[in-house]
Parts: sequence; C-alpha cells; structure tokens
Amino acid sequence: MSRKIITPGDIRDHVLRLGEKYPPIPLDSVDRTVHDPRGVRERFGHVIDYLARVELEVDRNVLELLTLLPDVSETDRLFYADVWQPQEIQHGLILDRLQQDIDLSPADPNTDHVSPKIRILGSLAHLRPVQEVARLLYYLTGAATEKAAVVAYNLLVDGLDEMGEDAVSRTVVQPIRRQEPGHFAFYRLSATEMFQQNVLSPWQLRLARVLRRASFSPVGAHTPQHRAQFGGVLTTLGLHEKVEDFGAQIGLVERELLWARDQGMRVPDYILAALRDTLEQFRATAAPVPA
Repeated sequence: MSRKIITPGDIRDHVLRLGEKYPPIPLDSVDRTVHDPRGVRERFGHVIDYLARVELEVDRNVLELLTLLPDVSETDRLFYADVWQPQEIQHGLILDRLQQDIDLSPADPNTDHVSPKIRILGSLAHLRPVQEVARLLYYLTGAATEKAAVVAYNLLVDGLDEMGEDAVSRTVVQPIRRQEPGHFAFYRLSATEMFQQNVLSPWQLRLARVLRRASFSPVGAHTPQHRAQFGGVLTTLGLHEKVEDFGAQIGLVERELLWARDQGMRVPDYILAALRDTLEQFRATAAPVPA
C-alpha cells in the first residue's frame, strides 16, 4: 500500500488533469488504413471486436454505478461523466469502425441491461454502510478492468507493429492505450484513500471480501459465450501461457488492500479461477483463433 497519504483533493486534481491532458479522441483524427485486412481480421479480429464491445458498454456501466452509488461523490461524478465515459465511448466507436473496415460485423454491446445482482445490491445502497462497501467494489472492479485493458492494448500494439500495420497501431490503438493508465490510477487512488481513512469497519471489509470473491468476473465476461470469447482473447495475445502473471497484474490493487493480511498471496484465488475458467470455456468451443 502507498505510504503517501492520499487526500480527496489529490484525487480530484488527478481527474482534472486527465480531462485536460486526454480529451476524447476525435474520429477524424485516426488513420484506419489497413494494409492486410484479411490478416488483421484472422489474427486480431475477435480481439478488436471484444475490446470494441467492452468500450461501448460504458453506458450500462454508468447505469450500474448509479444503481450502486445513489449518493455518488462529486469527484466520482466528475470522473465518470466528464472524463471516463466520453473517452471510453470514443474508444468503442473508433474500434467498431475499424472492425467494420476489416469486414467484421458491428459490435453488439449491452448498453442498458443492469444485472439482477447489481439491482439487489443497489436496493440496499441507500444504507450508508452498504454504499461504502459498494463504492470499494466499484473501485476494485475499475482497477482490474483498466489494468486488463492496458495489458491487452500493449500486446495488440506489439502484434500490429509486427504485421507492419503502422497506421492503426500509431493512430488508433496507441492513443487509446495512453488514456487507460490514468483511469487505473483513479481507481487505485480512490480505493487506497478509503483504506487510509479507515472508511470501512471490520465487518464491512469482511462483507467486501465475500462479495468480491462471489462476484468477480473478467471485464465483459458475464455470460458463458463472453467468457469463451475472453479466453480466446487471452489465447491470441499469448496470455494463456502467463495466466498467473496476468492475474497478478489485474488483481494488484485488491491484493494490496483487501487481502493485505494474507502474506505471500500473489493472485487472489478467485481471479485465477475465473481466468482459467475462460480458457476452459474457450477450449470447449470452436472459436476461430489462429495458431
């Protein structure tokens, strides 16, 4: 855990800097020239499709947030409404245009269906102790999601560069990649500040651990089909051979905070189990991923 004491002002300043430094990427600023559409489609088409869908599901993510946090703080609102949502929507639109350029169908995001689990927890969110737990889970989910995105975009850039697809790498994926670490930092700062200020009592932390263990899912992988697709993404990006390393990266914040008492833990077991399940789901399907 960071030894520096994080203040609400620090977090707000971070959000304001993000908004100033990284405005939403204009559609007309990217060069979607693809030299080998078939090659990109066969190697990375399903990866681009998955990323586009997840980015475009930001509207549903906001609905979930408002369900869980009816009394959302002004800094949280500033982040999701003025910085994160506008940036992510543009990511999704650009990636969706790209996948159509390489003769794939448009993305099919879920933008308005909030799951029953979220609604049940949201029905109790008017109780402040429950909302505090929900706020921590929101930060932990966000941190894992953004770290996964950083890893995926890094590997996608490497693959596109290897194929000589310089325009797409330089003007599409790299600008998107540059915006994701700031999102991760927001969630990490926010979660750490909650622990430093002892916002949660011991019983709330126990509840958070139980709920996190029960509810964790890789980003965008809430159905068997999506879990199989996520496993395909891991396989294409070579992460199936480094699944424990990947789990350690996306579980970094919750391991440092939620499970700090468990000395020697590298990856929370529920994260590793969920990742391995996506690979098993993928192997059980006929999803077309190149060797």
